[in-house]
Amino acid sequence: MKPVRLLLVEDHAVFRLGTRDLLAAHADLRIVGEAADGGTAVRLADKLHPQIILMDIALPGLSGIEATKQIKARHPEIAVLILTGYDDEEYVEALLEVGVAGYLLKSASPQELVNAIRAVSSGESVLHPAVVRRLLTSRGRTSPPPPVPESPPVERQVDDLTPREVEILRLAATGANSKQMGRDLGISARTVQAHLYNIFSKLGVASRTEAVLCGLKRGWLKLEDLPGG
Repeated sequence: MKPVRLLLVEDHAVFRLGTRDLLAAHADLRIVGEAADGGTAVRLADKLHPQIILMDIALPGLSGIEATKQIKARHPEIAVLILTGYDDEEYVEALLEVGVAGYLLKSASPQELVNAIRAVSSGESVLHPAVVRRLLTSRGRTSPPPPVPESPPVERQVDDLTPREVEILRLAATGANSKQMGRDLGISARTVQAHLYNIFSKLGVASRTEAVLCGLKRGWLKLEDLPGG
């Protein structure tokens, strides 16, 4: 299997070098380019066509947000994983709207970063638990609302999830991929993907990250269901 091609975008040289050394220790990951500003990141994305870009937000010149917008507009197939120290709600929501594959804080452990890159390379979405908490708190809520008690309604609401779908959503919140979820539940990865498609359709979302956020807001998930929760 060919290693995942990465573009590292970080203006702080010490952090950039440390990240480079960390990822160099993993044979399945390969940094093909580095940039210290947003403009260079856009040009290198055009030239190198990496599979994943590790993108900081606070960059000289073109910000990480604007660079991500330009890159996703020109190369929608490139996955962007934000790696930053900022957990501000406006940054998170703006970048999720653009279509980033994940949002990780620099406080994440080395293994969490490696796991996040591998998850994104497999088509998964990643959102740091602290970022989820920040989003919930910024809306004036320190914990998700309690789930509505089950009752035999006459009409089923469109966005209700079945018990199996809630089960899969909980596993998705842990960062498990479709194969891992299938093993845990005793079903095939294809069946898991079918359930995920139904979940996305019911919730009106396009990614696991958005689905997990929705699950937290509606009380199907708890913060403890997230890694490090």
